[in-house]
Amino acid sequence: MERLEMERIEKEKWRQLEAKDLERRNEELEELYLLEGCFPEAEKLKQENRLLSQWKHYIECDGSPDPSVAQEINTFISLWKEETNETFEEVIAKSKLVLYLIEKLKSILLETPPYDLQDKNITQYQESILELQELLHLKFNIATEILLRHASTLADLDSGNMEKVIQDENVTLYVWANLKKNPRYRSVRFSETKTRFELPRILATSDIALRLLHTHYDHVTPPFPVRGLLREPTSTESHFAEGEVNVVETVIPEDFEEEHKQQENESISVHEEEIKVEEQVDTEVRMSSAQEESKATKCDLEMKLLSETVSADDEVDTCQFTMLGGVYHLDILELPPQCKPVKGWMIMEILKEGLQKYIYPPGTTEDFETENAFPPVEVMLEVHENVIFFENPMVARWDAEGRHWKTDGISNVSYKSGERLITFSLETFGPLTLIQDTHINMPYQSWELRPLDVNKVLLTVITVFTEIQIQIKEDLCMLASIKLNNKKHPSVLEGKWMNPISFIIALKEAGLNIFPTGHSHFYVVINHKVPLVEMKACRQMALLSSAFAFGWSRWNAHCDSQKVVLKVMEHLAKEEPIQNPDWTLLMFSGDRAQRLKIDEYSEMFSEALKEETEFHSTLYHMVKDFASKEAMEKIRSAKCQFINSVCHMLLSIRLLSYS
Repeated sequence: MERLEMERIEKEKWRQLEAKDLERRNEELEELYLLEGCFPEAEKLKQENRLLSQWKHYIECDGSPDPSVAQEINTFISLWKEETNETFEEVIAKSKLVLYLIEKLKSILLETPPYDLQDKNITQYQESILELQELLHLKFNIATEILLRHASTLADLDSGNMEKVIQDENVTLYVWANLKKNPRYRSVRFSETKTRFELPRILATSDIALRLLHTHYDHVTPPFPVRGLLREPTSTESHFAEGEVNVVETVIPEDFEEEHKQQENESISVHEEEIKVEEQVDTEVRMSSAQEESKATKCDLEMKLLSETVSADDEVDTCQFTMLGGVYHLDILELPPQCKPVKGWMIMEILKEGLQKYIYPPGTTEDFETENAFPPVEVMLEVHENVIFFENPMVARWDAEGRHWKTDGISNVSYKSGERLITFSLETFGPLTLIQDTHINMPYQSWELRPLDVNKVLLTVITVFTEIQIQIKEDLCMLASIKLNNKKHPSVLEGKWMNPISFIIALKEAGLNIFPTGHSHFYVVINHKVPLVEMKACRQMALLSSAFAFGWSRWNAHCDSQKVVLKVMEHLAKEEPIQNPDWTLLMFSGDRAQRLKIDEYSEMFSEALKEETEFHSTLYHMVKDFASKEAMEKIRSAKCQFINSVCHMLLSIRLLSYS
């Protein structure tokens, strides 16, 4: 009887708390709605900055085209096509502007909200990007031909062959011309570099040139993939970095989109929003079995479509692997006719067909006696110093016919991480790249978000291989530090402030990928959370981040997908790490927040409410119960751009589902 009486009392207390929560629900949602007005305000400021940037470019009149204006970019392309006889150094100098224009167009596609971009503009920008990339590579080929015509005048005195290296921040060119055709000179080593090739005898005696053009960017992988029915939704205020242009792919589920649409309509009442949220929750409860069936069907369809995009075992799945360190364009070329001095003039034969590739091995081998007449070429390449490989990289070659990367025709791969050298045997020539598992740092082991100063926070993400620290201030992000094997690892990105989208791109290109895509759940075992719940939690964490620290909780994996559990504590000390942390555990379901009775070291998970605490409709009001006056003042004074940037990073990294 006593036990039943205690249960009755507990149920009565619970009922009273629920009633009190429901009574003040409208008031709390009203206040949260006003606070979340910072997100559309931040979008408005972004739009103003985009317009200001266009105006500044217009009044500068520096001669460079505006890539968003079709007439200007088309004129630039046409005029450059007309320029002839450019040396390699001149093309490299011009390439800086071309690469800037390409990146500018990509930024417009990524950063401009969908409602500000028309379909015709998207098509125009994509076509301009492809045309600039193709023209740049054509110019490099023409400049290589011009250089090779003068190979005899640049020959090395010892070997009699021509060897040249041209280095730049974006491109490195290695050229070797076989002028003497001496079978004893089969080892090609470029001075002051560790790049080398071991040629078969048949190549060492042929009239050829060897060119390695290492572009530190990737203009080979198709930048605008279309994957059938696998649509990748976008959002502007949820601030997932939209997946695309070859570099960044972060998806916003449809639930996030729906929430954004509600937030974007500033005239909607809080009561209407509350009804919609409640209706959605009720629908989820009533139709959970139907939804699970629908999700399973959708998952099966996505898996089928993904498997269809990779038709062969040796084809690289670009959803599973990332190309890093740029592209190595390795070609054997037919040596063009050399210029000859005649009576003070230089006579030069120019072939109409231009630079020609030497086919190795040839299409037909009937005239050759042995099967091993065309052995593989031994290659040693230097790995780009700004890229981190957590495991030995794989080598892939570009299949121009199938338009995808493949791993066949490459053997005996060996990687020396200390010297950053990779060696392998290559059967056929063409573009090469190094690949790494996209999800090598997922799922995360833990994370922490803590304030450093006014409008400035530090986000730490710990994975199996590394610890990444990211600083966020106002509308900018910066890589603060990287640790490998508990030792600090230097990076060129450290200390460089960038907007969130550019920052995500830069981290991915450096091999520091902690940004899941819409397909990542097929490759990573995740702690799935309902997207709407995750988005609401991240938004409210961002609102509180100027005065409160948040952290990973092991109990987040023990609650169901409609709830998240995280650690929180007030932290007002500037630029100081958390000393003797006194964490509070909060559980949030999207429409209800509560403090948990358990702590991080409890033996079992329990949703029991902490004594003398209440329910609230938002994380914000739950934290407000135990926040100091100073902390609440800091929260209210935070800038909208800062809150927006923190939210962007939290949603892009998906801390609550991928840790």
